[in-house]
Amino acid sequence: MADRFGFELTARDGAARAGRVSTPRGDIRTPAFMPVGTAATVKAMRPESVRETGADILLGNTYHLMLRPTAERIARLGGLHRFMNWERPILTDSGGFQVMSLAGLRKLDEDGVTFKSHIDGSMHRLSPERSMEIQALLGSDIVMCFDECPALPADEAEIARAMRLSMRWAERSKAAFGDRPGHALFGIMQGGLSRKLRAESAAALRGIGFDGYAIGGLAVGEGQEAMFDVLDYAPGLLPEDQPRYLMGVGKPDDLVGAVKRGVDMFDCVLPSRSGRTGQAFTRRGVVNIRNARHQDDPRPLDEACGCPCCTGYSRAYLHHVTRAKEIIGAMLMTWHNLHYYQDLMADMREAIAAGRFADFEAKFHADRAGGDIAPV
Repeated sequence: MADRFGFELTARDGAARAGRVSTPRGDIRTPAFMPVGTAATVKAMRPESVRETGADILLGNTYHLMLRPTAERIARLGGLHRFMNWERPILTDSGGFQVMSLAGLRKLDEDGVTFKSHIDGSMHRLSPERSMEIQALLGSDIVMCFDECPALPADEAEIARAMRLSMRWAERSKAAFGDRPGHALFGIMQGGLSRKLRAESAAALRGIGFDGYAIGGLAVGEGQEAMFDVLDYAPGLLPEDQPRYLMGVGKPDDLVGAVKRGVDMFDCVLPSRSGRTGQAFTRRGVVNIRNARHQDDPRPLDEACGCPCCTGYSRAYLHHVTRAKEIIGAMLMTWHNLHYYQDLMADMREAIAAGRFADFEAKFHADRAGGDIAPV
């Protein structure tokens, strides 16, 4: 294990990159997908099970943890890693996205945001300095700057205002983060769908200097085509020798398209949330296990998958427990989805290393286009 945070690129294929993020708590193989452990848990999964899917790193949520059970309590109990029994790296988001989504429950000013808790209505304050303090109390390995992320669509003047405020907050985040060997601070590019604003944001972040760079403000209602239009140029605005993280993305084809365009890290609630509602991601596309056509089907969700769900249980059983709202249904479906996502990332890393990413991408889309074929 490394004594300090670092990043090494090990292979390239076009704009696609494979590499390794090194931290004192272990390496993160990139491209990497981070399961979301919002409230110190990946829902329906034991931490040991999450690791068995192939995950190198989890994401925790500053907003939710500061409200319950509080960052101070977690710190007293030994930090987030010990609290949730996950000894590998953890990235924490800054809380900005959740606070900004509260709309009528928040008040924004230059210094930060005052907001009402969605739990009990109590008043709280988040600023760049407080966000850095909370993430330090949690003990996260990768810390995110505090930023404002406006929902799209929005007019360019509003996008520009939010981006420039976020850049001022990024500078304050860097000052408040201080010198923490072994821990990393990532800046967050904003700018909506405007190339000019994205370039301005990237230049500001590079001027401040960070250990890694995130692309924020996407997957907020703009659609995949518009997101890919931004990703055609946005990763190239960021330093070549540091990790690039696309926040809150996404569906399997989003991940493939973003890796193709030079992104290294991802997170999304989709695989775990979908698993709890009976939706599975497979090499043949999406399967809704609640559909009646699965009730007599002895096949696994995905014949090519080696997860415990696919090697031990039939579609008929999964259909039954999901429809009956048995807890094991959410557990098995979530395990499969997270395993599928990690297999997808591993396949992309292998394809990049072999210089055959284009072949991988073509097969990925062809398999999905074939659809989930019902038994004869």
